[in-house]
Amino acid sequence: MIQDRSRKENIIVMDSQSSANVNAQPIEGASLSAFDYAPRTRIVFGAGSLNRLGELAAELGAKRVLLVTDKGLAAAGHESRAVASLENAQLQITTFDDVHPNPTTEDVDRGLSVARNHQIDLIVGLGGGSSMDCAKGINFLLTNGGQMQDYWGVGKATKPMLPLIAVPTTAGTGSEAQSFAVIAHPETHMKMACGDKKAACRIAILDPELTLTMPRSVTRVTGIDALSHALETFVTKPRNEISQLFSRRAWTLLANSFPKVLDTPNDLNARGNMQLGAHFAGAAIENSMLGATHALANPLSAHFNLTHGVAIGIMLPHVIRFNAELVGDYYSLLAADIGLCEPHDPAGAGLLAEHIQSLIAMAGAPTSLSECKVDPNLVEQLAEEASRQWTGNFNPRPVDQSSLRELYECAF
Repeated sequence: MIQDRSRKENIIVMDSQSSANVNAQPIEGASLSAFDYAPRTRIVFGAGSLNRLGELAAELGAKRVLLVTDKGLAAAGHESRAVASLENAQLQITTFDDVHPNPTTEDVDRGLSVARNHQIDLIVGLGGGSSMDCAKGINFLLTNGGQMQDYWGVGKATKPMLPLIAVPTTAGTGSEAQSFAVIAHPETHMKMACGDKKAACRIAILDPELTLTMPRSVTRVTGIDALSHALETFVTKPRNEISQLFSRRAWTLLANSFPKVLDTPNDLNARGNMQLGAHFAGAAIENSMLGATHALANPLSAHFNLTHGVAIGIMLPHVIRFNAELVGDYYSLLAADIGLCEPHDPAGAGLLAEHIQSLIAMAGAPTSLSECKVDPNLVEQLAEEASRQWTGNFNPRPVDQSSLRELYECAF
């Protein structure tokens, strides 16, 4: 059991059987591959930890803070709490709350204009992945100049960046654990992943109380996204011992708590499990990247305006079955961790895919592309665009336009 350090205790609850599964079953087949693990983000977890925002910002030497958020957070009361904490630390605050879902370069440019007018020295990203990604994007351009397209890829920033504190209010993207800003083109809506270690958050504040205000629809799609992060990172080609530790722990926290937060949304223990699980899955992404599920999902969101988590949920079971040929044993370990089968059961991957599909259906999300009115005549175009998504390069089983087309067809 992991306890938070605030006055409210025991936010994370793990039953003894789950703990035994995680500890007793080795990740057989994992090689002693080389890796370079350098955590850059301090994690502050616990109910009520948002109240420490001002204190933590002052520790970083901040005087003038840019708070990047969206208007929905003001209605939920989270923005006012953040501002109060910063004001109590005697900090000057400028708020940019014009962030839209799946932020584009236009969102970043608007925030950049605000930041330039106030000589800020620290950025706070408060919200879901959109707010945190936009905050990182602003940081890139404010400190290094140019346009977001200049940083598409990895390691293209040449100058230091401002310290960034991330405060997630959802349990999904794990963006606070990653050094990537995912920013979309405003016309095509295709996403650019702009990564640089200098963009990593200095501090991530994980306060499960903030996730209590999530509507069921948001809880559903962010939870599906987090589950996919745990499952994909566990099997990607760059996986290593560190990333798989994060992936597997994330999986047990998320898989056991997802139904609970849907059924009893005020269950703070389950909310804490989801938030920490999402963070661990995000840390796994930072160390092993993602796979074909995300390559397939992005064109669906771009063309049919499907929420990212919805697109992910439809495609994930099919990718699991596709990958099982090479990494079925890994999937069976995850299936065993939640009691679906015995470790190394040859049927484990199929059982895992069925379980994911049943979780998605239970949550009330669509499980096929036909339910979402996706035009089957565009499958070839979708497959071609998916083949150019960089996450596909990390899938354990190689994918190309033909195999991606078949996966889309299976999802109808």
